[in-house]
Amino acid sequence: MAYPVTPSPHSPVSPENSQQDVTNTPLLGASFAELTQWVQQQGQPAYRGRQLHNWIYQKGARSLSEISVFSKSWREALVDVPIGRSTLHYRSQAPDRTVKYLLRLADGNIIETVGIPTANRLTVCVSSQVGCPMACDFCATGKGGFTRNLQRHEIVDQVLTVQEDFGQRVSNVVFMGMGEPLLNLETVLAAVQSLNQDIGIGMRSLTISTVGIRDRIRQLAEHKLQLTFAVSLHASNQQLREQLIPSAKHYPLADLLQECRDYVKITGRRVTFEYILLAGLNDQPEHGIELAQHLRGFQSHVNLIPYNPISEVDYQRPSPRRIQAFVETLEQHNIAVSVRRPRGLEKDAACGQLRASTV
Repeated sequence: MAYPVTPSPHSPVSPENSQQDVTNTPLLGASFAELTQWVQQQGQPAYRGRQLHNWIYQKGARSLSEISVFSKSWREALVDVPIGRSTLHYRSQAPDRTVKYLLRLADGNIIETVGIPTANRLTVCVSSQVGCPMACDFCATGKGGFTRNLQRHEIVDQVLTVQEDFGQRVSNVVFMGMGEPLLNLETVLAAVQSLNQDIGIGMRSLTISTVGIRDRIRQLAEHKLQLTFAVSLHASNQQLREQLIPSAKHYPLADLLQECRDYVKITGRRVTFEYILLAGLNDQPEHGIELAQHLRGFQSHVNLIPYNPISEVDYQRPSPRRIQAFVETLEQHNIAVSVRRPRGLEKDAACGQLRASTV
């Protein structure tokens, strides 16, 4: 019997087959307790669980055959048990040392992940789905459609891949890559637990970002995690948001903001609002004033993101002067605001572009 795996309600894995045979269940993402239970089920002493945990998370073993502290006969018996590591399909490094990876999964699907180094930290931007069903008009990932949710080991693997490639410890993880995390919430939370407890990344150094899924924000809030929560707002009114984000037609801005207020009330933590600045569309002074009115009295922070153009649409990045004017408008209305400094590739910089152009 394999260690327990809880499927997402949106996962293609059905409840009746979620308890997979051990030979089909990747070990990556399993906790120390789960791994200890598993080795005991194989007739091994409990201390093998700690050895297995160390080899998977600290030594980066990609196959059980690599674990030299296990007997040769047992390793041979476990030849079909996967750890769950992906293979590197493509790697591209920018002059600022940001690295974008295309990773090939066991079923042949390809996902993106990004390693973003600074002087004091190494951040990984992870994907939570293969593609994305949200179809946001400005997003290259959304243009490529949706295939499936990622599994726990496929999320954790992205962080280990970046950590190994850079040769340094990952300090921060943001769920801002391909996919909508709240449509794969249970699996994302299981991955968060593994990143925190098995890899040792502080909970406050983890960020989950969403475009907004009805009732899922409250569901996340009930876990009362000390992570950072970000909402991709991108518009100051309902009409403009529907133009940019098709799902907004079914989730009015007023309802989304109320659910965010509930999140603050339940968790005691602020909400970060991501706002992509699109030249001539949502970057005018009246948009800044409108946004400030929505957020007045809100325990929040606005993160402005100058747009990374993609070939599929003709949106453009605002000028530095326009960006600064938008910042000043929000500051004049006492809204906490910062601008995300562009990092990464001069080509295929936006999420989903490298996968679209390379695969």
